[in-house]
Amino acid sequence: MLKSLTPRKALLISLIVALLTMALKTLAWYITGSVGYLSDAMESLVNLAGAGFALLMVSYAMRPADEGHPFGHGKAEYFSAAFEGGMIFVAAIAILIAAINRLLNPLDLQAIGFGTVLSILAGVLNLLIARIFLKIGRDNNSPALEADGLHLMTDVWTTVGVIGGVGLAAVSGLYWLDPLVAIAVALHILYQGWGLLRSSAGGLMDKALNTDQIEQIEAVLAQFSNKGCRCANPRTRAAGTTRFATLEMRVPGNWSVVRAHELADELELALQAIGVVVITHIEPLSPEEQEETLL
Repeated sequence: MLKSLTPRKALLISLIVALLTMALKTLAWYITGSVGYLSDAMESLVNLAGAGFALLMVSYAMRPADEGHPFGHGKAEYFSAAFEGGMIFVAAIAILIAAINRLLNPLDLQAIGFGTVLSILAGVLNLLIARIFLKIGRDNNSPALEADGLHLMTDVWTTVGVIGGVGLAAVSGLYWLDPLVAIAVALHILYQGWGLLRSSAGGLMDKALNTDQIEQIEAVLAQFSNKGCRCANPRTRAAGTTRFATLEMRVPGNWSVVRAHELADELELALQAIGVVVITHIEPLSPEEQEETLL
């Protein structure tokens, strides 16, 4: 079932779940008066806005290459991660303001049991969706979906912490613990927001592929070392779900253009099989390299 779930379909599901969890958490805050539950509800609002913007960017990134964008529109996904990171910063500031105000003016908490049940239900929903998103995002190399999954997982841990803190405040009667939990939530999601911004900046700045992906490419290149050529100076980058590589294919100087071109085509097809679009530049082997190749 998960294999048939595309990033776009997954984000549509995310929008529905975000609306539901936000409603549950908002209701939990409304009936309890807990600023901790308020902070959790505000993070769900960020999830909703992030999922909506991610859906927009993923849809745009799927557009085929055109004259103005010959390498496609894949980088649009990184704007989604940046937007979600920025929204987290805004939510964290709002939570801090509300928490500090409650810390200075503490209030009793109401109907903690029912509010906690609602919050737990929202947390379980987020946990299920987060695990699905992380798998689909990694399988499809989708930074937008993976960022959404990471944020949802952060939201799960936020919910766990909030429930624990609010429960302790209710049992002990120390209601100042409630705003302290909210402050901890704000600081935690600030850290997560910084991670999302840094990740999106890496993609927009043409950061190299990760170690596992580079090892995949090197394994394919190694298969061609016994075909009379040498592949050198590979450079990699990603644009959303599309991975790119450029490299030199060094062949004996006495090869015909046709022979070298046929081998380059074979290499490009082999890399396309692992999801990498490659551009090869054919160069002659140096005398030393040619001797090593013959050996």
